[in-house]
Amino acid sequence: MYIEDTIVAVATPPGTGGLAVLRVSGPAALAVADKAFRPGRPGAPLPSQAPSHSVHHGHVVHEGMVVDEVLVTVLRAPRTYTREDTVEVGCHGGACVTRMVLEAFMAAGARHAAPGEFTRRAFLNGRIDLAQAEAVADLIHARSARAALAAGAQLSGLLSRRIEALRESLLNVLAHLEAHLDFPDEDIDPETGARLEARVVQALSGARALSDSARHGRLLREGARVAIVGPPNAGKSSLLNALLGVERAIVSDVPGTTRDTVEDMATVAGFPVVLVDTAGIRESTDAIELEGMRRSRDAARAADMVLEVADVTLPPPGPGPMEVGAGTACLRVANKCDMAEHPGFVGHPGWIRVSCRTGTGLEGLREAMAASLGGPGGGSHAEEVAVSARHQDALRRSMEGMTAALESMRAGRALDLVAADLRVAWNAVGEVAGKTTTEDLLDRIFSTFCIGK
Repeated sequence: MYIEDTIVAVATPPGTGGLAVLRVSGPAALAVADKAFRPGRPGAPLPSQAPSHSVHHGHVVHEGMVVDEVLVTVLRAPRTYTREDTVEVGCHGGACVTRMVLEAFMAAGARHAAPGEFTRRAFLNGRIDLAQAEAVADLIHARSARAALAAGAQLSGLLSRRIEALRESLLNVLAHLEAHLDFPDEDIDPETGARLEARVVQALSGARALSDSARHGRLLREGARVAIVGPPNAGKSSLLNALLGVERAIVSDVPGTTRDTVEDMATVAGFPVVLVDTAGIRESTDAIELEGMRRSRDAARAADMVLEVADVTLPPPGPGPMEVGAGTACLRVANKCDMAEHPGFVGHPGWIRVSCRTGTGLEGLREAMAASLGGPGGGSHAEEVAVSARHQDALRRSMEGMTAALESMRAGRALDLVAADLRVAWNAVGEVAGKTTTEDLLDRIFSTFCIGK
């Protein structure tokens, strides 16, 4: 991959549509467009003669034949996505005609772009940092409005600013230590040493707060797995259907209708969730039903949240019947609240009462689910920070370096040992924004992008 190449790709999804957009970027983008594009009226400028951020009507030509009628947008460096000269071509959206337009620009001298190569060039040319580049992919693949807002906040630099503040704080401490290493006869006085230690403690706290948002980030990116468990006929399948808004699972008065797990995606108060309906738990000798109950228990152990559903017209169950994973949120849901409650349920605390038949209480359940998963439902979440697994790994190594540096400072060890640990921490923090990175890491990150972005 060479940044001096001129690249081209279709930036819109494949398939049939009204419009498609091709993006051309690189030092020869305007010259390539001159060869592939014919202005729509005599005397109109070629792309290389046109002013920046201007749109031009004409035709794409290839081997003397008109391929399609198009609009060409000329964008001159550095005010472009990649900070390179860029041409965007709006053509008709049929799969065949789009491919023909792409081939015309490749024949004119552009190379087909690799996945994520436009965004990689934006990073390499300093327009965005690595955390912002990753946010581009998160924004494209966001499964909910809340996930899109979090990705948008990261793209705008929210995470990058917090990372840069961490690096700056560590760099200031390092600079102070390096100055004393240059003059070994001068000891750090106790007051100054205490201030330096306090700054490292503060940086460590900031790194830990960012690292702790990794679970929240995973839930926003991948969706939370929510297992719906409970005895037969409690209304688990009805609750799945009610939360989805469609009849996804079979509902019957016959106990044990659900023999296997049933999954589907939904959005609950801004969170993408994977709802998992499970087989009812009861005493049974039926081999198929027993296998269904085993899968129910597995689903509960793998879930981020468990909804234990009970029939409010029957005696309340005892403690939750499922073994759940560490940190799994558990909510108890009393269904059929449109009917008379069993005396044992009256005044019983800790249950969220709903009626899947009438919809009563479902909004309160959604709000409780959102709160348990990571914050109140509704409202603006534009300031959410949700780090990825890669960010968390870099922050973990940074925290290890800061912790080791603090131990050395408190034990009165040599300053060069303290400085070495802080350099490890500083470099690890820099990996989040791409200040310190490797070609292999960049290849791995941008290979996950779609072609054309």
